[in-house]
Amino acid sequence: DVLMDTLGVSLAEDPQGAVDKVRATLAGLMEAQQGTAAAPQEHTGHFGTDTIVRHIIGLDGARHGVALAQPVSDGMRLSFCQRNVAAARADLVRICAEIREELEPEELELPATTTPAAAVPSEAAAAAGAAQRIAGAIYVSCSGRGGPHFGGPSAELELVRHALGDVPLVGFFAGGEIAHHHLYGYTGVLTVFVQPQN
Repeated sequence: DVLMDTLGVSLAEDPQGAVDKVRATLAGLMEAQQGTAAAPQEHTGHFGTDTIVRHIIGLDGARHGVALAQPVSDGMRLSFCQRNVAAARADLVRICAEIREELEPEELELPATTTPAAAVPSEAAAAAGAAQRIAGAIYVSCSGRGGPHFGGPSAELELVRHALGDVPLVGFFAGGEIAHHHLYGYTGVLTVFVQPQN
């Protein structure tokens, strides 16, 4: 009922229209132990870092059930979501810029005409001590994100290259992306190799 209400459709009144909208909808799942701190903020599109996104694989109109491509346990939180090209691009650029700023803050300092206070490296970089140089990177992207989703072949990898700078970079598509202790979907996993700055 929540899914149908969220999508503004009715399985009883317009079954084909409802199925079409459900096909374009995904489910974001968060583990029970994350509690309210990592819960998505309603209608904002922000999820916790351990959110996994899965397909909706079936509807049961008689029991008002939704089948997901992932086992669900008591206490898990669920949000319905849809792919958003602009949000995906902005998030990818943001993450890459944060990584580069943390590792190579001196290369991103503002011009000398800026006041000295504005050119101070980030707290994270200062706390880490000497800056490190990005030696290379590997980017693994979900096959559902590539090509048309970002506007063309290698478009996603070009965004990573532009944000990280001129570093050795290789990437490939996968049917699931591993990070920490989760198998993700519809995401990209960036691994950056560093070495101390000489």
